[in-house]
Amino acid sequence: MDGTVRYLLRLQDGRTVETVLMPEEGRDTVCISTQVGCSVDCKFCLTALMGLERNLTAGEIVGQVLFVALDQEWPREGCRLNIVMMGQGEPLLNLSNVLKATRLMTDNEGIGLSERRITLSTSGIIPKIEELGCAAVRPKLAISLNASTEEQRRQLMPITGKYHLADLLAACARYPLRTWEKLTFEYVLLKGVNDSDEDARRVVRMLAHLNCKVNLIALNPGPEIPFETPDKDRVLSFQRILRRSFPCFIRKPRGLDIFAACGQLKRMTGSPQ
Repeated sequence: MDGTVRYLLRLQDGRTVETVLMPEEGRDTVCISTQVGCSVDCKFCLTALMGLERNLTAGEIVGQVLFVALDQEWPREGCRLNIVMMGQGEPLLNLSNVLKATRLMTDNEGIGLSERRITLSTSGIIPKIEELGCAAVRPKLAISLNASTEEQRRQLMPITGKYHLADLLAACARYPLRTWEKLTFEYVLLKGVNDSDEDARRVVRMLAHLNCKVNLIALNPGPEIPFETPDKDRVLSFQRILRRSFPCFIRKPRGLDIFAACGQLKRMTGSPQ
């Protein structure tokens, strides 16, 4: 147990969605969902097995944060709050509600968070990335990369068949970063699939021209997922190669024991709140 709390929340129409609290020293991170299920079908993600049921409203997105706030008796002195839109769903396929929710969370009459404390993760919906970049108030952008070649990414993330890797990287190069901001790339490492040193060197060449950082995520396993978690030494070797060119961090798995980690959110057990 690492203190992670996984919430199963019932919506007004009876559908349910998951939200995860990850407490740390001086900081709480809340991972919220933007859709019920997901249509993107990434092959290493349990949520993909649900399919898409519907978009969440802006109120339902913000409501997840408010529910956790009440449950955890926020605000707490000396504890910062971060929001990551990395739960169920592809946020950019519900962009209007995501942006409305962001405005509510950053408004001083609402939750009063800084935009620096909210991050959105996408599989790479290129037209919506461009639309996001035009928004006056928006989360930080994280791209779920997970592959070092077009072919490899298409096998792991079928959305690549529509939004090609080269076009996605070009959209990232055009993205209007704010003065304090870097792009984040997330890379889920799958044993024997995308975790070799040559994969790492290709990622370096791919991202060398971008103002970015990379978060590495060793696969969080789950039933019906046909991949394995790489060994720790393989993850560290991959990180060493990337760190020579840009910041690269290994994301600590949180909530593995309760299937609350990245890629594990799929209704399985528990009674909705």
